[in-house]
Amino acid sequence: MALKGARLYRETFSCSICLDLLKNPVTLSCGHSYCMECIKVHWNGEDRKGIHSCPQCRKTFIPRPVLDKNTMLAVLVEELKKTGLEAAPADHCYAAPEDVACDVCTGRKLKAIKSCLACLASYCKNHIRPHNDSAPLKKHKLVNPSKKLQESICSRHDEVMKIFCRTDQQSICYRCLMDEHKSHETIPAAAERTEKQKELEVNQQNLQQRIQEQEKDVQLLQQEVEAINSSADEAVEHCEKIFTKVIHLMQKKSCDVKQQIKCRQETEVSRVKELQEKLEQEINELKRKDGELEHLSHTEDHIEFLHSYPSVSGHEESTYSSSINTRPLRYFQEVTAAVSQTRDKLQDVLRQEWTNISLTVTEVDVLLSQPEPKTRAGFLKYPREITLDPNTANTHLLLSGRNTKATRMEEQLSYSDHPDRFTDDCFQVLSRESLTGRCFWEVEWGGRGVCVAVTYKNISRAGRFGFNDKSWSLRYEKNCYTFWHNGVQTVVSGPRSSRVGVYLNHGAGILSFYSVSETMTLLHRVQTTFTQPLHAGLWPLYSGSTAELVKVR
Repeated sequence: MALKGARLYRETFSCSICLDLLKNPVTLSCGHSYCMECIKVHWNGEDRKGIHSCPQCRKTFIPRPVLDKNTMLAVLVEELKKTGLEAAPADHCYAAPEDVACDVCTGRKLKAIKSCLACLASYCKNHIRPHNDSAPLKKHKLVNPSKKLQESICSRHDEVMKIFCRTDQQSICYRCLMDEHKSHETIPAAAERTEKQKELEVNQQNLQQRIQEQEKDVQLLQQEVEAINSSADEAVEHCEKIFTKVIHLMQKKSCDVKQQIKCRQETEVSRVKELQEKLEQEINELKRKDGELEHLSHTEDHIEFLHSYPSVSGHEESTYSSSINTRPLRYFQEVTAAVSQTRDKLQDVLRQEWTNISLTVTEVDVLLSQPEPKTRAGFLKYPREITLDPNTANTHLLLSGRNTKATRMEEQLSYSDHPDRFTDDCFQVLSRESLTGRCFWEVEWGGRGVCVAVTYKNISRAGRFGFNDKSWSLRYEKNCYTFWHNGVQTVVSGPRSSRVGVYLNHGAGILSFYSVSETMTLLHRVQTTFTQPLHAGLWPLYSGSTAELVKVR
């Protein structure tokens, strides 16, 4: 039979199990055809009490049918192969490792397009047909392909789990309900899903609302960034103009001084040269008279000598030589001294004013104006996980809890030498992390007393927290709170608690200590200017006392 040129659909002559062209085709009494080997493997896998079924229409056969090759169909398949028609689906139709594979396909499996919650199996586009055509199968629940179908089967009883146990918060089957979950609060899984779905929708609405709020915050922060950049650029531009004017003013004053010196130089040099010329003229005149006197002194005629002497003997006093005073020559050194004095004054002013300018830059608050939190939930928006730096720990402090807890010991521990380590009787330790911006942390303490502090990293390693201008500390001992800074003590009132909360707004210069229990009570607040990043500090005041940086939640 010549089939070339005819429009034949390969699916007509394909095995619905392997999806390849039929090999040794056999036809069941229901009319569906399969590869002989495929249908044998299928029946071997489903053999239950001698009942066998057609994979497509689910018609059952008792006993197992004897399979004979369909010779006519085999000839048609061979002719079809001669047409050059592709014998396999395109590669993209096959299931990759990340895809859900069809449970019915043998050999190379196709991608599943649906999973059946009743059959607990997944089907490709060919093997899903019975679920679309058969009335009983249409009642089955089809979902998108899932690899987790077996999670719906009870591992103990091998039955579908359709009940949810609220007591144990897990899915169970009916046999579980009659057994270990008999007295528990249970509900159909579908009903629990309905309630959880409502909760999910509420949570989703809350999340979406938070997303919208935070997106608005992001927009505000972006506006803040733009405002900061604009203000900073404008300040830089104005400062450059101001300093340029100052530089031009100094250059102008420098030119003025140079010009004055040059003018004075020309005037004085001209005056000196004029006097020099007049003195030289007098010298020449004196030399001329000296020559006449010399000549007269050699005249032998007494009458001629006496007659000429009166005219050459007289001379006038010098008009200029008497005005020339001998004194130390300083010339313009005093001008240099005056300029040097002005320079020193300017340097002093610049040093003093530069400190003010630097502090002004440091104090610029570029954060969005936000109030200090009022509740613990508000503070928990700024949690900061902190660990202790072993290199700073005094040799009488034992660190534990992954370097979050410090215990003061009687005996000295064998720590290696380190330049950052606190010495002598400073039983203190610093955090590894530096603290800037807004952050909140809590310290749980035990024993007779503790000191909770923040400090600059360059604090002296022989300096105690609160006894210098580089640290701020809250101490609890003898049933009393005290605050210390730069050696000044301030008595603080508040409820005793084994936990202290610390809130830092570095940019705004705010440091607050709280007593933390069921509520938060403000113990002390500091308003200052922080010029460096800060570090958390712990100081167990007595042997056996402990202080631990706890995770806040």
